[in-house]
Amino acid sequence: MPTTPWRDSTNRAPVVAPGSPRPTHSVGGWVRILSGVPDQLTDRRPDVSVTRLIAEMVPPPRFAGVRFGTYVPDDAQPSQAEAVARLNAFAATVGAAQPRRGLLRRRGAAADAVPGIYLDGGFGVGKTHLLASVWHAADVPSEEKTFCTFVELTHLVGALGFTRAVEALSTRRLLCIDEFELDDPGDTVLVSTLLSRLTAAGVRLAATSNTLPDKLGEGRFAATDFLREIQALSARFSVVRVDGEDYRHRGLPSAPEPLSDADVTVQAQGGAGHTLDDFGALCQHLAEVHPSRYGPLLDGVSRVHLRGVHPIDDQNVALRLVVLVDRLYDREIPVVVGGVPIDGLFAPDLLTGGYRKKYFRAVSRLISLARDASLTPPT
Repeated sequence: MPTTPWRDSTNRAPVVAPGSPRPTHSVGGWVRILSGVPDQLTDRRPDVSVTRLIAEMVPPPRFAGVRFGTYVPDDAQPSQAEAVARLNAFAATVGAAQPRRGLLRRRGAAADAVPGIYLDGGFGVGKTHLLASVWHAADVPSEEKTFCTFVELTHLVGALGFTRAVEALSTRRLLCIDEFELDDPGDTVLVSTLLSRLTAAGVRLAATSNTLPDKLGEGRFAATDFLREIQALSARFSVVRVDGEDYRHRGLPSAPEPLSDADVTVQAQGGAGHTLDDFGALCQHLAEVHPSRYGPLLDGVSRVHLRGVHPIDDQNVALRLVVLVDRLYDREIPVVVGGVPIDGLFAPDLLTGGYRKKYFRAVSRLISLARDASLTPPT
């Protein structure tokens, strides 16, 4: 069977719509078998075991090699160097004897006077880099420390059940939680209770967020019970602030202009690990796949191509898309976009609502991935 992409008499690659049959013989002007027709994410329905979910809770590929020494503080932002020093000191305490339970936190106490340390800052100041560095620097075996996003943590609890999740995570000496935000009342109670159990078991906590702990949930709900939970949760963390501009776009060209759908289709042809999807169909598919499986959904994918990208005004669709973008970014998978510009992906109403920080982060990351695609020729 021929292995080269088929061509017509003008030597142009054919446009093959996702979901259409793959030709297996010459038709009209087509003279070769199209062996390079891309895969579709919408065809994938990964079945992932809980064992794999836990085993993969380590720094993702993008941050597998980072360390405190590879973080370059901006001289114009003193808080960055201060954060490196405090986090390095905190990592050195992991595994050490814990303070007596019930010991009240004192103003100006050292970083290890509370069970956790909380890294707050804007988008792209290197918080995930620093959090992964904490994980790498903690001198305990890998099986005694866990690195996950806040969403992955809540999904793990959903998969295991609360009691089993507490039992599994209580064996860890360190739990690192990236992008810590309490987006709904249920998660507020769940995570507050979970972390209470874990800190009582001696687990150290490190987390990042774009919101200070005593502001979590602000603008989303205001019930007294949930506010009380948030305040109790903030007492478990010592706060470290990191200032600076978004490094993902510092000194770099603006986001590439979206391509035509025909150009997106052509770029997707013939590459190993390429996928090609219509944006609307992909959004619908994400509703049928549990978010904990969005990572495995990308197994073997080297480059994602999306046609017909349009603004999203449904919050449920938007939040699922945020999780997918995070998994793409973690895995450093370039994204080729056709349709509206990336900064128009989320409707204005969403960008002024309670989840706006998630959406701005997703835009920042997706622009970075689109830029990667424009600078890296398809293979």
